[in-house]
Amino acid sequence: MIKKLLKQREAAIVLIVLGLSIIMTIASSVFLTYQNIVALLLGMSIEVIIAVGMANLMASGGFDMSVGSILAFSGVCAGLVLKAGMPPIVAVVVGIVIGGLVGLFNGFIIAKLEINAFVTTLASLSLFRGLTLIVTRGQNVTGLGDAFNAIGQKVVLGVQAPIWYAIILVIIGDILMRHSRFFRQNYYIGGNEKSAKLSGIKVIKIKILNYVTVGLLAGFAGIVATARMGTASVQQGTGLELRVITAVIIGGASLQGGEGSVFGAFLGSLLMALITNSLTLLGVDIYWQTFVTGATLLTAVLIDQLGKKRKKM
Repeated sequence: MIKKLLKQREAAIVLIVLGLSIIMTIASSVFLTYQNIVALLLGMSIEVIIAVGMANLMASGGFDMSVGSILAFSGVCAGLVLKAGMPPIVAVVVGIVIGGLVGLFNGFIIAKLEINAFVTTLASLSLFRGLTLIVTRGQNVTGLGDAFNAIGQKVVLGVQAPIWYAIILVIIGDILMRHSRFFRQNYYIGGNEKSAKLSGIKVIKIKILNYVTVGLLAGFAGIVATARMGTASVQQGTGLELRVITAVIIGGASLQGGEGSVFGAFLGSLLMALITNSLTLLGVDIYWQTFVTGATLLTAVLIDQLGKKRKKM
């Protein structure tokens, strides 16, 4: 029974999180404080929002390297709309729609024109980061107003809004991926795309929709991140794509597709945030944190590949 439980990636991550939490509770008196826990959850909230869409996308065999640039571009565009005198709701809609349009751009090129997803989204990463710098001349957009900033700074039941956004999206996303017939088609596409087409699944349409979904969530994350900081930074979201993809892979997704869950992606993000938080509390040099992210991604990919070889054998 225990051996069977450990084979489930989500259960294994929960045990690792619990074990690391116990160790850190002993090692640091600060770890279990309310302030530290809220700071940990707040720090991971933005990547969790995007990971909800990325888990769905990777289940279909795709992935998106441009989410960090989409986040920055959406945030900056929302900021410029506010500076033009438009109300906050218009800025929010503009930022989210722009994220969706970038996702549509990526999805069309990848699904319809059949261009490699890595090449396409890597190009988009540079393209939209460049556009962010062009429209702002490299300057952050400030003075966004309290009404807009409340989107990311408002406190509900003692918890900041971004954490609530992440929790709600994880619950909705996980339910849809597990129980919605439409979203479960992604597993068939990721498992065997040719068979999925022969069975009547509209593969191109669904793949494009997956990229649009990721773009919309990245756009929303850009709004939340911008409001939380009170500034639309041209550099925000840099390296975010690596952390999101790492979290989703740790949570059980495969680069080949056909696997993964939103809850698993959340647990992967939680584990990474916990590791980073632990290193900070233990006084480890901040520069090691990027190294640890890369090492964690490599380890997760190796575990995934070894698991697949064992199944084949």
